Amino acid sequence: MFFGRLDRNWGPSGIQGLLLSDNPYGLDHLGFTVGTARFQLQAIVTQLDDRIDSTGALAHRYMVQHRLWTRPGRRWTVALWEGSVLSGPGREIEPWYLNILNVGYLEQLNTGTTVNNFLGLDFERHATVTLFGQFMLDDVKIEHKGPADLLPASYGFTVGAKGGVGRTGIDWCLFYTQVSNLTYRNQDNVEVPLYHFLGTGRNFDDYDQATFKLTMLHGSGLLLAPEVTLLRQGEGDPRLPYPPLTAFGSTPRLFAGVVERTVRLALGANWDRGPVGLAGNGGVHFIHNAGHVTGASDTKWVGSIAVSYRFRREGQVP
Repeated sequence: MFFGRLDRNWGPSGIQGLLLSDNPYGLDHLGFTVGTARFQLQAIVTQLDDRIDSTGALAHRYMVQHRLWTRPGRRWTVALWEGSVLSGPGREIEPWYLNILNVGYLEQLNTGTTVNNFLGLDFERHATVTLFGQFMLDDVKIEHKGPADLLPASYGFTVGAKGGVGRTGIDWCLFYTQVSNLTYRNQDNVEVPLYHFLGTGRNFDDYDQATFKLTMLHGSGLLLAPEVTLLRQGEGDPRLPYPPLTAFGSTPRLFAGVVERTVRLALGANWDRGPVGLAGNGGVHFIHNAGHVTGASDTKWVGSIAVSYRFRREGQVP
């Protein structure tokens, strides 16, 4: 999958594609890329699971994404992208949404069809200190003419930096990410970018997270990766129904309900010797307002270990 970055992290992950990533798993899809090493047009189309809509009818659902990717210089990589979720009883995906040169939002206006649109920007500037970011716009009201315009903005973003410490074999990465309360949800509860109730990009909303990581390579081949993370999670969730019009004024932009706060201290390790590889990651989570219960606290130990063996066989094709 080509939209966004992916860092397989614990819980509500940090650096991932905001609308499409390998989390929770890859979707069967049709992808297309045309261009050069510095400029590409990319597209993807997939069918999501069918849902029962508000009328009780079975609605077919599809997701289309277009991306313009460019590397204008040695240091910069920039991508502009859009995503569209289509649904409806007996609906088949219209050909104009498949056109790699079309913009879904404009086609929605031109054809009078209903679509849930997302717009985004990704960038990375390579240097001694590399800067990177992702930004996604789900819904922002620019007019305030009535109660329907009181809806809080829906968005997501990640900003960060990474680099090395001289020639010490030590690298570092620092990033902050935030996804608002109503991101991924829609007034038509069927037009959401979920596949069997799992997020196609991120599996959570209504949270922010700050993470600092180091990677340290020892001469023996042992790679150590200490991590410190602060996560704040509200009670919003992309699987919840959209709030009614009467609740727009009282719906928070970020952090609905009781906010659960988690501090994670962790250490990862990787070691390879020939075809054998060992990997492990373990950490302790200090949780305040555990389970979104005011004053509750909890401490959890989370860990994993993996053993791998790589083999290959070479031969000559007759």
